[in-house]
Amino acid sequence: MSSITYIKRASQLITVRGGSKEPKRAQDMSDIGIIEHGSVVVENGMITFVGSDVEAERYVHTLNGHINTIDASGKIVTPGLIDAHTHIVFGGSREKELEMRLNGAKYIDILKAGGGILQTTTSTREATEKQLIQETSKRLNRFLQYGVTTVEAKSGYGLTLEDELKQLRAAKKLDERHPIDLVSTFMGAHAVPVEYKENPDEFVRLVIEEMIPRVAEENLAEFCDVFCEEGVFTVEQSEQILEAGKGYGLKPKIHADEIVQFGGAELAAKVGAVSADHLLQASDEGIKQMAKSGVIAVLLPGTAFFLMEKPANARKMIEAGVPVALSTDRNPGSSPTESLPFIMNLACLTMKMTPAEVLTACTINAAHAIGRADEVGSIEVGKKGDLVLFDAPNYQTLQYNYAVNLVDTVIKKGQVIVEGGALRDVPVPTT
Repeated sequence: MSSITYIKRASQLITVRGGSKEPKRAQDMSDIGIIEHGSVVVENGMITFVGSDVEAERYVHTLNGHINTIDASGKIVTPGLIDAHTHIVFGGSREKELEMRLNGAKYIDILKAGGGILQTTTSTREATEKQLIQETSKRLNRFLQYGVTTVEAKSGYGLTLEDELKQLRAAKKLDERHPIDLVSTFMGAHAVPVEYKENPDEFVRLVIEEMIPRVAEENLAEFCDVFCEEGVFTVEQSEQILEAGKGYGLKPKIHADEIVQFGGAELAAKVGAVSADHLLQASDEGIKQMAKSGVIAVLLPGTAFFLMEKPANARKMIEAGVPVALSTDRNPGSSPTESLPFIMNLACLTMKMTPAEVLTACTINAAHAIGRADEVGSIEVGKKGDLVLFDAPNYQTLQYNYAVNLVDTVIKKGQVIVEGGALRDVPVPTT
């Protein structure tokens, strides 16, 4: 017998349809496919109907099976939100860095002093795989309560072969056991560890010759990322790592031009990266090349906000034809939040993106940034039944009420996971 979930009478059904083959760009980012007074039906985890309430009533009468009917009157329904850039699997915490930054320390200053990524590396190396799974599961549960149903998870806090594999194995087990879908990215080139401080090229060799082959052999990641930045990895080193990853079937991503204008956006276009992320200092030429090559810009306004930096120029990128996605950049140092809705607020308030563009950036464009646009990111027949009901009469209300969680119900593959803003019985994976 079929398992059927029927969501009806939504004030607005935000389908974000029409972007499954290519990410939305420019004016198309504002086309979010609104159906007033709309309904959606999910059968056995997959969407089988999207349309008006009247059409839905006729369709439902033809179905056989138990129907779980959810009245969405006074609410909007969107695709499950997608976070396309996180460092969610880690050990430890770095709350003391906030005071350091308030006293004038910069990100690179903290890193050079052994803090930042290197501090989290120590904590992550000390943690067992079981501990990483337990702590990450708690963060994933909070993501669910903010309407997020798919998350990208990067390694990069181990910086040794075994510790990088430990992070990725934890993410893989969570993908199998937690309601949220996790998409893994190998980022062994997140920082040069202390033991290679005087010989970074040797660490690059380790990443290329030992880490990447093992990650591919164990099928632990789909993407390869690198922190291409002054004081971290040069453009030349980054290109070597990304090309090596491509040789093993790992699609390239890049942390680019976050702190200084460094040529990362240009490199993203050159290597055919799926996405270039951060981009606070991206050059006009880099933006132009990204648009031409179809590289998705994953922008992280929460990171700029928390580090008290000027955010990326989203308007320039959108107007240049670069497809834009948004993310929390959830990590322990520069963006310790699971609230993607707050990031959406910031995208409007600090980067002048419109509410419609923001929804596109957190759904279908984010899905493209992690290679899942054929499965999630829009409300269309044949896609997974990942949906969010927001207690809001229209989509503009989501960004008008900043720092307020309006999530009422979260549905993952047709199953209600969050109801009335509270998690249902979501088990915490322990091993």
